[in-house]
Amino acid sequence: MSQVAQMSRPGLPRAPKALVGEVPGAPSGAQGGGRKNDHAPGFRGIRLNWDWVTRPLFGFALIAVVVAALYYGAPYVALAGAIAGIAGAREWHRLVGERVYGPCFLLACITLLAALGATVAFPTRPYAWEILGSGAVLVGALAAIRGQFVFWHGFGPVYLGLAMLALVVLRGQPNGAWIIAGMFIAIWATDTGALFTGNLIGGPRLWPSVSPSKTWAGTFGGIVIAAVSEAIYVKLLGGSPVFAGLFGAGIAIVSVLGDLFESWVKRVFQRKDSGGMIPGHGGMLDRIDSTLAVAPVLTALVIFAGLKPLFGAHP
Repeated sequence: MSQVAQMSRPGLPRAPKALVGEVPGAPSGAQGGGRKNDHAPGFRGIRLNWDWVTRPLFGFALIAVVVAALYYGAPYVALAGAIAGIAGAREWHRLVGERVYGPCFLLACITLLAALGATVAFPTRPYAWEILGSGAVLVGALAAIRGQFVFWHGFGPVYLGLAMLALVVLRGQPNGAWIIAGMFIAIWATDTGALFTGNLIGGPRLWPSVSPSKTWAGTFGGIVIAAVSEAIYVKLLGGSPVFAGLFGAGIAIVSVLGDLFESWVKRVFQRKDSGGMIPGHGGMLDRIDSTLAVAPVLTALVIFAGLKPLFGAHP
């Protein structure tokens, strides 16, 4: 049976053996379990390329968009979330076996737009969450009718929509813009810290069969730099740097888990990247995977647990 035919059958996909025992992109015959491929070369393996230019340039452009949306308020956060959500949905539904701009993608987009619109128009009502849940069920039902992966297509609107709605809700909280800014500082510090420390130090890989570029050194380096960055940010605002540092480390851990989840899904469906929309960063999902994990967790802690992520600061 061809790979295309296998992907069209409903059910839960299984990662092929090659993805379990080999590092994607490794030379033929190089197994992930060998010491050579389980260890990154570190500084000696660094190769300069255009990603070292395009990654920071487009990174700063994305930062500018985030800052502008936070400054102008919840409707603009919803607008930015809608753009990111639609771009992410395009990649997600293509990743899990649908053609580009297929019906599941279109229904997912309608769901995301309706839910985001509802959370702006009716911030104190549960309409947005009801729309998101109902839309996810409809997308899954449509996938079943079309003989596609029911769970993965139905999960798409939830995976993307929860984070986008969470950011809009969080922006409406007291000091919401400052809280979200702190969240992104920790996420970006995790990503940047892991990139630099992982490349400089190298060493054992974190999970070779799923994310061969990640190392333990890079992961811990990212967590430390996120903690320091968050502590400095909150200290400048007048809050407690100690609690902020612990908070930043927690965000970093959730951020890494979100990144690993998206990498795992790509390996399950035998894809190296989710797309190439953002030069130097890959696809939209590659850029927002950490936010998709962190934003719902942080919003739940603020709303339901009463967490004050600025730790005494009153900007």
